[in-house]
Amino acid sequence: MEGQKREDPQVYDITIIGGGPAGLFGAFYAGMRQVRTKIIDALPQLGGQLTALYPEKFIYDMPGFPKVRASELVQRLVEQAMQFRPTVCLNEMAQRLERLEEKLFRLTTDKGIHYTRTVLLCVGIGAFSPRRLGRPEIERFEGNGVYYTVTDLNAFAGKKVLIVGGGDSAVDWALTLVPLAESVTLIHRRDQFRAHEHSVEQLMHSPVTVHLFHELETVLGNDRPEAAVIFHNKTGEKKTIPVDAVILALGFTTNLGPIKEWGLEMDGNEIKVDQRMMTSIPGVFAAGDVATYPGKVKLIATGVAEAAVAVNQAKVVIDPSARLQPAFSSTIGVPTTS
Repeated sequence: MEGQKREDPQVYDITIIGGGPAGLFGAFYAGMRQVRTKIIDALPQLGGQLTALYPEKFIYDMPGFPKVRASELVQRLVEQAMQFRPTVCLNEMAQRLERLEEKLFRLTTDKGIHYTRTVLLCVGIGAFSPRRLGRPEIERFEGNGVYYTVTDLNAFAGKKVLIVGGGDSAVDWALTLVPLAESVTLIHRRDQFRAHEHSVEQLMHSPVTVHLFHELETVLGNDRPEAAVIFHNKTGEKKTIPVDAVILALGFTTNLGPIKEWGLEMDGNEIKVDQRMMTSIPGVFAAGDVATYPGKVKLIATGVAEAAVAVNQAKVVIDPSARLQPAFSSTIGVPTTS
């Protein structure tokens, strides 16, 4: 019951929902603007998808890093954000948002009640679950040889690995596992990849065995996978290849959950924002993968920049006398905190 939920009577200047890269950088920037900040995340740890799904994956499109492992990037973002000691609430799902006054919202979660002057939604793709093939003979190996993501590279050391998919995750995992695995095979049901062009070029010049127009029919084995049957979806020709592990990089289904009932203007599963990163509800902003506008490109670099824009705009909403453009420069350093 809502009456049993804990209530934080303190009013925060900005409450950031989502502790991924955009949310973490937003918290850092809010500290730079001396904005009292709270982060709420449904996951048990900060980092969003990078921590939950891709901790061992290399990120190639973050400024300043030729490549950086996702777990390291999260570590640095957390260190940066925590300089200003924001309040952090984990394992907490946002449920309802109500405007009490012109500059006061009540945010109800599954665990408590929070008060805030502005809100920044950095919820990424929302709640996510892996796309499955819907075949019990394959799914019986889930977690025991069949995986949807890679959280421990060492689990694939010396293994014969089959990767199914044609997006960035599939291609990146194939390239990452080449030095560790005994062999890596990638199958894709088309001849066009959704991954970055440079990554695909690397793949095609790597030791990875690539089968285009191929799909996975079944996985054979007793307690663990021993072989996989793949087939050419144009000719019907089948092959049986030895495998120790299968990674199904087929993407994820997503759901924003209760946030979709808040009255925000939506475009499918994304929240429409203007050039200020403000949603259709004044005082509520969005940044990162969940935010959409004409010409949007979904990158981590884009998301963290949008979070900075949103925080500066929120500062003006909180205090109309404040300057939109921050008074400090990027080279001055972090203001001293008491």
